[in-house]
Amino acid sequence: MKLIMKTEFDNLRLNPNHLYESDTNSDKQVVKIYCGSLLIAKKIKLKKSIRYFGVQNYQEYLHVE
Repeated sequence: MKLIMKTEFDNLRLNPNHLYESDTNSDKQVVKIYCGSLLIAKKIKLKKSIRYFGVQNYQEYLHVE
């Protein structure tokens, strides 16, 4: 996985063809986005740091019809 921009992550999350789940554990929050059963992106929030990650070919999932 590589770092991606917040707008790209939001585009993936708001896509009706994708599912997402959230997991919170004290200071750490993880949001994972799936296309079917394939993990395509995740957001990791640790205290005040937020990082967005996507798979190598995440651009293919930005505008899935």
